Amino acid sequence: MEIMLYRTGIHTVADVFCIGCNCRLGWFYHKANENSQKYKEGKYLLEREKLIKENAWKLDD
Repeated sequence: MEIMLYRTGIHTVADVFCIGCNCRLGWFYHKANENSQKYKEGKYLLEREKLIKENAWKLDD
């Protein structure tokens, strides 16, 4: 875990990795210091460009 300063405030986050290729896909929000950002706690942010589509599901564009 590390403490990061984003545009939305200070957050405690952990990187999220693919178990297949060990590529960093995004991060997990452990804690948000700002009350307006508390909704992020316990949620993941995955970077869309790091994901590979390998089945029939569709992306919303």
